[in-house]
Parts: sequence; structure tokens; C-alpha cells
Amino acid sequence: MERKHDSLATPRAAGMAGVVFAILMAAAIVLVRIALPGGEDDATLDAGQRSGVRTALELVPFAGIAFLWFMGALREQAARAEDRFVATVFLGSGLVFVATLFGAAAAAGTVLGESQQQGPSFGSRFAYALLTTYAMRMAAVFIIATSTIGRRRGILPRPLVVIGYLAGLTLLVAGTGLPWSELVFPAWALLLSLNILWGRRPSAAPPAAPA
Repeated sequence: MERKHDSLATPRAAGMAGVVFAILMAAAIVLVRIALPGGEDDATLDAGQRSGVRTALELVPFAGIAFLWFMGALREQAARAEDRFVATVFLGSGLVFVATLFGAAAAAGTVLGESQQQGPSFGSRFAYALLTTYAMRMAAVFIIATSTIGRRRGILPRPLVVIGYLAGLTLLVAGTGLPWSELVFPAWALLLSLNILWGRRPSAAPPAAPA
């Protein structure tokens, strides 16, 4: 049982889960953005747009599951020696992000049942606000917390730490004012995952000095 737990928490597991999350999340964002380019300003959805939203909604649960796996493996590898404050922010922001992501998906699902003659609905407005405002703000906090842990423990290269802080600030400050800014989060997750898979690994503890 212990060996199975270790295999789920390895750097490779974190990297693979991060890649899966990044691909699924990016695909879902692109599909929703194409179907609802202006969020609350959209009046109707044609058949193609509804199909895009439906496909995105089918991807979101798997993206959320992959992110939870990604977060858990990262926490196991990098956060065990971190102070409680940063570790709590890391864990809390990740969980709130998944909750708001699922909430946005549930709200967007109501758009599929609406008549094409209806104007902008509460469902589309609510989904748009949850995704672009609240979920992305939590993603920003998660990126900044992860970058802080990586910097303090020296397990992330300096360029990736800088990119993480810039990505977090972009999502935190820009928000809905920057079109397609939601793609910053999966792009960062992909970079981090590739670094884990092909780059530096968390360094092992130094061997004890001989007596």
C-alpha cells in the first residue's frame, strides 16, 4: 500500500497530471470562449456554439480531477517542509479554484436548455463571472503560492518562478479586462509540469555526516 501511495505522489505523477489538466482546461476555455465570446453580451447560441459548450462541459470534470491529482502530488513533493501559512494558501486556493470551476460549468450548462429566442440569461452571466473573475483569481493565488514554495525550497528554476509571479499578477489584476487571459493558468501549469517531467527534481536530503 505504501509503495502504491509513493507512486501516486512522485514528481512524474505530478507532471503527467499537470499536463492532462493543462490540455483539458485549455480546450474547455477555448470552446467556451468561442461559443460565448462576450460572456454576458451574447444573445443567442446557434447549434455549433451549443455543441462547443456541451463539449467543454464534458471536459471540465476531468480537468478538475486532473488538477486535484496535480495539486496533491505537488503538495506531497514540495510543501511538506513549507511553513503552514503558505501551505494553507496553496491548498485552499486550489480547492476553491476547483469548486468555482465546477460551479461555472454547472451554470453554463443551463445555457444549453434555454430557447434560442431568449436574450442574455442569468446562467450565462453567472458562469462568465465565476470563470473569469472568481476562478481565475483563485488560480492566481495558487500560482503565486506555488512559485513562493518553489523559490524558498529551490526546487524551481528562477525563470519559472518569475514567470509564475507574472502569470499570477496578470490573472489577479487584469482579470476580465484582458481577453483570453484565462489561458494563462493552463499555460503556466503546462510549463511547470514539463519542468517537473524533464527538468529539475526536488533534491533529496543530504546524507548524514559520518560519525
